[in-house]
Amino acid sequence: MKIFFSENTVDYSSYTFSYAIYAMREGQEDISPIYDQGFLPYTGNTNLEKEVFYMARSLRVNLKAFTDSSENRRVCRQIEPLNIKLETIKKEDFDLYDPVFKSFCEEYISERIGGDKMSLERWDYILNSTIGSHILKFSNEEKVMGYILAGIGEKMLHYWFAFFDTDYMKSHSLGKYMMWKAIDWSKETGLDYAYLGTAYKTSALYKIRDHKALEFWDGQKWNTDVKLLKELCKTDEAPKTSDRFKMMPEQNNFLNEL
Repeated sequence: MKIFFSENTVDYSSYTFSYAIYAMREGQEDISPIYDQGFLPYTGNTNLEKEVFYMARSLRVNLKAFTDSSENRRVCRQIEPLNIKLETIKKEDFDLYDPVFKSFCEEYISERIGGDKMSLERWDYILNSTIGSHILKFSNEEKVMGYILAGIGEKMLHYWFAFFDTDYMKSHSLGKYMMWKAIDWSKETGLDYAYLGTAYKTSALYKIRDHKALEFWDGQKWNTDVKLLKELCKTDEAPKTSDRFKMMPEQNNFLNEL
């Protein structure tokens, strides 16, 4: 991987000069080390020919320490009568243009995500990226219940995009079940980590509350302080006078711990 920086905001009054941090995948190198350094796939520009990743407050589950939470068990009991089976399919063995799959995803995008956030052109670009290597298919004898586009490396799974039957969203917590099942499958398969995307704002708190053995990328390391993570999410949208380091009451303590 190659890491590069892109200059962002400038605030001379507080000597704050921000740079966005990116990584570019070189060839078909394993994606595990890229994720391990706090990067996630960037798909905002569908004209990019290289696979680019951005550094962010990423969230992952340490699978060696993972055990089910009471919420995980509650959701599983709720889902059990539906008799859902999981198939993990390599993308090369899956028909991305299958009408059932296409319409399922497109209807979910229209209903839950919105075309302004996920155009069909962008979704096609994401599907054709080699980062997403597998399709996790959830179904029972009657119908397809959901799909996950996942990136699976030598040591990890990235729960990238999920689509599910919204008729079951409130009655059966289907989305929560699919995330838990992806984590559980990863642990059973012998992987080290399951990545759950970013952890920003209060909209990410459900991931943090539902699962144990969480770690978040704090800019320099994987941090297990879930209480801090919740506080960061709750204050993400509050106005800030400077970056978080300059706002620390005990900057020297922080530096001594590096």
